[in-house]
Amino acid sequence: MTRFLRRDLYAAGAAALLVTVAVLIGRHIQGMRHTLFVHWPPVLAEWDPHVGPGTPAALAVAVAAVVYGPVLAARLPWRALLVTAWATALAWILSLALVDGWHQGVAGKLTSHNEYLRVIHRFHDIPATLRDFTHHIVSGTPDPWPAHVAGHPPAAPLTFVLLDRVGLGGGGWAGMWCITVGATGCVAVLVAVRALAGEALARRAAPFLVLAPAAVWQGTSADAYFAAVAAWAVALLALALTRRSLSWAAGSGLLFGLACYLSYGLTLFALIGAAVLVLGRRELRGRPTLLLPLLAGVATLPVVSALAGFDWWEAYHLLVTRYYQGVGGTRPYGYWIWANLACTVLITGPATAAGLRRTAGALFRRRGADESSPGATDGTTGRFRLAVLVSAALLALLVADLSGMSKAETERIWLPFALWLLPACAFLPRRRAWLTAQAVLALLLNHLLLTGW
Repeated sequence: MTRFLRRDLYAAGAAALLVTVAVLIGRHIQGMRHTLFVHWPPVLAEWDPHVGPGTPAALAVAVAAVVYGPVLAARLPWRALLVTAWATALAWILSLALVDGWHQGVAGKLTSHNEYLRVIHRFHDIPATLRDFTHHIVSGTPDPWPAHVAGHPPAAPLTFVLLDRVGLGGGGWAGMWCITVGATGCVAVLVAVRALAGEALARRAAPFLVLAPAAVWQGTSADAYFAAVAAWAVALLALALTRRSLSWAAGSGLLFGLACYLSYGLTLFALIGAAVLVLGRRELRGRPTLLLPLLAGVATLPVVSALAGFDWWEAYHLLVTRYYQGVGGTRPYGYWIWANLACTVLITGPATAAGLRRTAGALFRRRGADESSPGATDGTTGRFRLAVLVSAALLALLVADLSGMSKAETERIWLPFALWLLPACAFLPRRRAWLTAQAVLALLLNHLLLTGW
């Protein structure tokens, strides 16, 4: 065993230890004080060993991805790889969701008392509802919004209202929308990594993006859809810079704006966008006019929203009040400030912990730390650029953590950031062994716990 592999295993072991400590201390706090409001800390879940109709498919997808994933990622033509990655991610997410059955795993998730489908009838007059939206955020106001509607800008519930308007109403269609769109997130990350750090690193990252433990929650949460929108905003920005395309820049801006109106927390994607601009500064100097359609796109939805009567900043401040009125005001910051990171370990897996260790070496251009990695043949520049992208995502996640507005349930809330940590696995050797660890973790989580999302 090489010195570098031992260090990878130490990083994965430290991540596992963090999860173990979070479980043990969390169970003690919840048992003694009942202030965590999760039954299987640090994740919102119940201990419930079970199998279901999706189990055989999930096992088959996992085995196929481990055995054939690295080979196909290396050999398929690029466009075929993107289609295969999306299809495999879709199969992985859906099969894991179906372990809990169609209703509990897919159709019933978005119809709970806190979810979006409960309020569709209140959007019969969309302009009037937007003007009145902020009046129902805080608890104690007349007819307050359910928790998730109050906790997000109106583009989130409006998505499901529009699906209902075109005949795709109900939990089944809503769930499949989130799964199908959410599965494209891995494709967006691959596109961005290829544009910014090179195709070889993108190909090495592909199996890890497809077989992520995050799929356990991507199949049961609207946050998978939010994550995909934010990921495509970054991907289009990377394409706009590398191809010096005004249309890609405008599209990126529109998606960045939409992301901010799907979730307040996605404003932190500005840090990832800034990293892309830094990496593409040479191209930007060659065509600085790219900033104009980008900024115009970003501003479009806020301007339309303001004209429609919705004030984003007012809504956010009211959300903070609502957050502390509920369990967010009771959950202890001192526990969640680090237990949230344990949730991140569970959605990104041990391979990402090892990959982040190597990311630090690539970021500081320590050649020796990467000589045993397959990425060494790509040169220092590509690895450094990938490390910058991953580090920006990690920084955004840490800012979200320090804010105190993400105490618990980050296994779904931080899905958008988790997608951008997974490419760190491109630095790893022995990819099949690490992919196996990722798949086993996801299968254990899905079959031992009954997740709340």
